[in-house]
Amino acid sequence: MANLKEIRNRITSVSSTMQITSAMKMVSAAKLKKAQDAITAMRPYAEKLTELLQNLSATLDGDTGGEFTTQREVKKVLVVAITSNRGLCGAFNTNVIKEAKNRVAYYAGKQVDIFAIGKKGNDVLTKTCTIVSNQSSVYDALTFDNVAEIADTLTQKFVSGEYDKIELIYNQFKNAATQIVQVEQFLPLAPIKSDVKADTGDYIFEPSKEEIVLTLIPKSLKTQLYKGIRDSFASEHGARMTAMHKATDNATELRNQLKLTYNKARQAAITNEILEIVGGAEALKG
Repeated sequence: MANLKEIRNRITSVSSTMQITSAMKMVSAAKLKKAQDAITAMRPYAEKLTELLQNLSATLDGDTGGEFTTQREVKKVLVVAITSNRGLCGAFNTNVIKEAKNRVAYYAGKQVDIFAIGKKGNDVLTKTCTIVSNQSSVYDALTFDNVAEIADTLTQKFVSGEYDKIELIYNQFKNAATQIVQVEQFLPLAPIKSDVKADTGDYIFEPSKEEIVLTLIPKSLKTQLYKGIRDSFASEHGARMTAMHKATDNATELRNQLKLTYNKARQAAITNEILEIVGGAEALKG
């Protein structure tokens, strides 16, 4: 059994760790509320924009998406891996990294490059994959304008023919304890499918339908990327809050066990001292 001083030091160490994990949990809980409100408010807008685009495109004939819908033979693929800049959030980053490696394996025989958003993904994937860019700084100021610049870069890479397909991988926020890894096709735009027949009422469009669609597509792409990063941001705080909650619970349990061990060792030491005193007194009598 360890001596009393070692156990006391261990209890102090675990208590300090517990304070840190508890503080991190509270910080993440506060940030989660703001991030959750942001993604919850944005989702209806993003879905409505997609619905508008689908309804309008369904009334048009032929290839209305221009260069954004060009289906080329897939030889070069760009995978956008959205992770976080910080760790201590459970399997949040690991799941995205694992899925990115799965996509690389899926496109075996083709050129697959990684576009990293988040330091954690960049640090791990750079060892096994080709990283073409690292946009971790976007988290320093997570605004639509900053994300739109990244979306423009990705769009340009596709339009110029540098890549034939671009995919997004991120954690979709469901609740604080659950994050779902999503793989979305960013470009080319997937053929628009809808079970509901498009409303072909007699509307007057100004400007023309084609011009409206070609204006909405870039905005829709920017919104899609922004929604993915916002989802990932909220998921990160949810995952960290859950991980720190579990860490605090484990630290509390370990501290209680150490206190019990300390009390047992202390009691044993006191008993030994009493026995030594009694033994010494008996020896003096003899």
